[in-house]
Amino acid sequence: MAKRHLSLKDLATELNISISTVSRALRNHPDISPEITKKVQDLALAKNYTPNPLAMGLLKQETRMIGVIVPDLVTHFYSSIISGIEEFAKSRGYFILLASSYESIEREIESVSNLLKARVDGMIVCLSKETDRFEHFVRLIENEIPLVFFDRICLDDQVPCVAIDNKDAVEKIIHHFHEGGYQRIAFISGPAHLNISHDRVAGYLSGLKKYGLVFDPVLLRPCNMLIDEAIQITDEWLALPEPPDAIFGINDMVIFAVMQELRTRGIKIPEEIGVIGFADEFHASFSTPQLTSTMHPTREIGIKAAELFFKKMDDPSFSGTVVLQTKLAIRESSVRK
Repeated sequence: MAKRHLSLKDLATELNISISTVSRALRNHPDISPEITKKVQDLALAKNYTPNPLAMGLLKQETRMIGVIVPDLVTHFYSSIISGIEEFAKSRGYFILLASSYESIEREIESVSNLLKARVDGMIVCLSKETDRFEHFVRLIENEIPLVFFDRICLDDQVPCVAIDNKDAVEKIIHHFHEGGYQRIAFISGPAHLNISHDRVAGYLSGLKKYGLVFDPVLLRPCNMLIDEAIQITDEWLALPEPPDAIFGINDMVIFAVMQELRTRGIKIPEEIGVIGFADEFHASFSTPQLTSTMHPTREIGIKAAELFFKKMDDPSFSGTVVLQTKLAIRESSVRK
C-alpha cells in the first residue's frame, strides 16, 4: 500500500495547534511566534513534510494547474509546443493537465468541461479542425477564466493568441518553387473556417501575384486534413490536361499522402512534381525523398503561450496576438537537379 502523503492536519494534530497556524508558521508569517514557528518547521523537517500543491491551491481557490487542449498528442508539432508550455509553467510553479480533442469539436467541448471540473486555473488551447463555433470558450471569457489560443486561433479581440505568420510562410514556399522553375503550383488547403487556412490561401494568392505566376482556381482545393481526401484531390489534378508541377499542403501528413500517390503512379519527385509540406514533422527528413517543409518555432510557441497565460491571469482585460516567423527547411522533394 502506498504511503499516505503527510498533511498539514497531521502536523497540527501532533503539535496540538490549528492547521492555519501550521500553514502560517511554515511561511514564516509574522503573526506566529518564533517559538511556534521553530517547532512547526522542525517537525516538518523531521517528518519530511512537502506541501501538497493541490491542497494548497484549494485553500487559495487555485490549483496551480493549467489545462492544455491540443488536436492530438502524437505529432511532434504538438508535443514540442506542450514541452514549451510546461517548461515556462514549471518556472512559475505551475503544472499542466493535458487533453486531446482528437480533431473533434464535441471532444473539445468535453475537454473544456472536464478541465473545469479538475479546477484548472485556466486553459491554453489549439482549436480542433471542426471548431467553427465558440460558445464553450465564450463562457470561459465571461467567467474571467484565463484563456490563450495558439496556432489555430479565434476570438483574438478578447483572448491572447500566439500565431505564426502564415501568409509570409506560404509566400516563402511560392518563392522557392518559382526559383526552381515550377509554374503550376497547387495547394491543398484546410477547412475554410480555420485561420490557418484562410491566412495561407491569402499567402498563396499574394505569392503567385508577387512572382508573376498565373492563378488557376482548379489548383486550390480545401480538404479536411484526411489522407483519403488528399489522395483523391491528387488523382483529380493528375487527370487534368495541364496537371500541376508542384504541390504543397496544409500539413505534412497531407503531403505524405500526396507523395505516396505520386510514387504509386511512377511520378518522379521532384523532377516531375515538386512537393512541400507544412509543420516539418520529425519524420520529414527521413522520407524518400526528404521532404521540404515549413519549420515552426514550436518550443517558442509553447513558451510564449504560457507567458501570455500569466499576463492574462494578472490582467483579465489583456488580449493581443503575438506573431512568430517560420523558416523553410529546403530538402530533396522540391529541388530539381
